[in-house]
Amino acid sequence: MVLKKNLLSLLLTFLSFGLFAQQDKLLTHFIYDKMSINPGKTGIDIYNGVCATSLYRNQWDKVNGAPNSAILNVEANLSKYFPGGIGLSFYHDAIGFSRQNNLLLNYSYPISIGNAGTLGIGVGVGIMNYGMNPDWVPPTQNPDNSLPAGFAATSLDANFGLYFNGKDFYAGFSSTHLSESLLKQDVTVNGVSFAQNYQTARHYYLMGGKTFKDMFGGDIDAQILMRTDLVKFSADLNARYIYTLKDQKQLYGGLTFRTSDALAFMVGYTPIDRLTVGYSYDITVNKLANISRGSHELVVKYCMYLKEPPVSWSRHPRWL
Repeated sequence: MVLKKNLLSLLLTFLSFGLFAQQDKLLTHFIYDKMSINPGKTGIDIYNGVCATSLYRNQWDKVNGAPNSAILNVEANLSKYFPGGIGLSFYHDAIGFSRQNNLLLNYSYPISIGNAGTLGIGVGVGIMNYGMNPDWVPPTQNPDNSLPAGFAATSLDANFGLYFNGKDFYAGFSSTHLSESLLKQDVTVNGVSFAQNYQTARHYYLMGGKTFKDMFGGDIDAQILMRTDLVKFSADLNARYIYTLKDQKQLYGGLTFRTSDALAFMVGYTPIDRLTVGYSYDITVNKLANISRGSHELVVKYCMYLKEPPVSWSRHPRWL
């Protein structure tokens, strides 16, 4: 049993090298994580406030070594004091024996396009840390030098994005891991030294969405996210029905289809205008469907808005 679990962990670790979309995370609630893959989005739809979003994803539940992801995004648009939006994005991913951490500082410069909307031109600069700590059992003696050894390395990471925010729609194009950094470290196993490395791949994203007002007593928003590393391609199609209660609280429910991976159900609640909580469950439809119990995802978003400064009036007789 221990050998089987370690072999599965090894398989998942190798998949993280070879398959698209595990270098970069997969999220059903990608609508709440646009900033981390497109820095042009940073703060562009926030007015004079700060928003923090936390997401946790347990992918392929009950599969040993399957991905577990945690994300924290904080973005602000303090346009009265600072031109543009700023944000901080942190992402942690554990898959098999490997661990990946990304930390990026984002900035988006807004350009008003008349009455149509605002174009955000954004960059994200930070670091990526990748490490592996395998525990091979059995055998414990005469280890195989061809198996990956433990190592950890850190390198520069950078993203770029364009994001257009219209009245009832959005569209964006972005690229992550622009530097395609090679993370490597010299390791020694049984007196033999060799380089252990991890190559990041540049990814490209195309996103868009539109809100349809007053449909069946509520609002319907639909969006799409397409991703590729020019080797593999996948896409998420997402639609939600949002119902507003009499006290302005909101409920939403929706469906997501991810090509060659899953069909997902989403629910969420906005008890006040600045707080949103959501949950999704993915039904696995790929080759892991026989052993996976699906994927679970939680999201919490909270915003704080600054009060408008009071308007002062001169009482000097000259200005009466």
